Amino acid sequence: MRHRRLCGLQRPRDDARRARHEARLRGRGRSEDELAFLRDGGEFRNLLLVEQPNGNFADTIARQFYFDQWHLLLLAALESSADARVAAIAAKASKEVAYHAGRSADWVTRLGDGTAESQTKMQAALGDFWTYTGEMFEPDAVEMALIESGIAADVRALRAPWLSAIRAVCGEATLEVPDGDWMQGANARGCKQGVHTEHFGHLLAEMQYLQRAHPGAQW
Repeated sequence: MRHRRLCGLQRPRDDARRARHEARLRGRGRSEDELAFLRDGGEFRNLLLVEQPNGNFADTIARQFYFDQWHLLLLAALESSADARVAAIAAKASKEVAYHAGRSADWVTRLGDGTAESQTKMQAALGDFWTYTGEMFEPDAVEMALIESGIAADVRALRAPWLSAIRAVCGEATLEVPDGDWMQGANARGCKQGVHTEHFGHLLAEMQYLQRAHPGAQW
């Protein structure tokens, strides 16, 4: 679970497909296991949002809700990728991610339209994680090159439909959509550049412990 959350993926099969594809593209002779378990923190690229702690249940749901809505849109766009393997992975993953997006949205509605306490906690969680959402829509130099070649999705184009989906769910849940403009990870100082929060080190230590303690161990 820690590894899947770290990579922003929802199920082991998709995790494995992506790891194998990454190993082929930039493994430099390293296997998918070596890329996952033997890289140092600065070599990982992910979103600041997904390495935040679980906190209470509302925190976990808010983080998953924001990510799921973005992930679903991203995969839909990647189905048109010029890279056939990327397009195939996106098409297979979309069905499962649609389930997760519906589930997290349902929990936002249930908590927001539930008791006074659950609504307060859900509203607070949405506000706390909002500052980590801007990075999802800011491509770095590598992404820009892939966008121009038709391989990657232009994440800038996902902001409007993402906001629309967030507003629709929050409206049903009687919750306010946060409106802060300042975002973590702005000005090329986020996870896309290998700059992580302090929480990432704890995730990585747990995920990599076995291989670090017993190099070459297999299962």
